[in-house]
Amino acid sequence: MSETIAFKPESLAQVHKIMARYPEGRQKSALLPVLHIAQKEFGGWLDVPVMDYVAELLSIKPIEVYEVATFYTMFNMKPVGKYVLEVCRTGPCMVCGSEKILDHIRTKLNIKDGETTEDGMFTLKPAECLGACGYAPMLQLGKFFHENLTIEKVDEILDLCREGQIALD
Repeated sequence: MSETIAFKPESLAQVHKIMARYPEGRQKSALLPVLHIAQKEFGGWLDVPVMDYVAELLSIKPIEVYEVATFYTMFNMKPVGKYVLEVCRTGPCMVCGSEKILDHIRTKLNIKDGETTEDGMFTLKPAECLGACGYAPMLQLGKFFHENLTIEKVDEILDLCREGQIALD
């Protein structure tokens, strides 16, 4: 195992518990939940050494981890802010004003898509369908959805984040 990267004992125990759900030789099936644990434990993103560590734990090739991690938008391939604002930009949300919401966030936070504010507080991440079409426009913040967005609601969400009053999990 890697000398510089290692899960905390409680996280490693959780990884082994997840791996035990699958038959011998099928550890790759544990990849998604293990990547979630890794991202949470190692700073909110998946650096190459972290992905290599996950590959080693699961006895799979590093490329197998890279393929999965880069495919899913829920995994971050570079450092992100404390709050990742994932704004849906597909059909229903666009029709209901998500581009206006995105433009407002870009301007208010002085960042572009995929960027993080200088203070490390916010990252803006346009997303594909998040499955809340009936409540458009919407954004995901941590594991929570914020729906029927307006400029005022977005400003309130940003203020609550700055005050530390928004939970991520």
